[in-house]
Amino acid sequence: MSATADHAEERTNPAARLGFEPGQVVQEIGYDDDVEQELREGIEAVTGQEIVDEEYDDVADVVLLWFRDEDGDLTDALVDSIGLLDEGGLVWLMTPKTGRDGYVEPSDINDAAQTAGLSQTKSINAGKDWSGSKLVAPKSKR
Repeated sequence: MSATADHAEERTNPAARLGFEPGQVVQEIGYDDDVEQELREGIEAVTGQEIVDEEYDDVADVVLLWFRDEDGDLTDALVDSIGLLDEGGLVWLMTPKTGRDGYVEPSDINDAAQTAGLSQTKSINAGKDWSGSKLVAPKSKR
């Protein structure tokens, strides 16, 4: 694929901007009817497989966590997400944009991520109503 085609895909498929790769197992937590369906479909198109749900009983490469302010404790949700990941995996935290029902303050996301042992490396526009935060565990020292 040419560089131009890569850029075109990034514009038309929001999942391409998030760094998803073919063959990755993506486990989704917090799914509801308000999530960004176009993003979900794009992730499945890029990875070549269906997103697995909360009942999946193996480790995932990426956890896609949809979280709204009323969903409980964000730190707890992030800690639970980490337990679902394969070594080197990451969490994409999706939260409603400013002014939308369930909006989560960026400072709350940062505090919860740090408490859970994660670092926020990227923030993106994940669709009409959602923002995404890429959260990774620090590299282990060997």
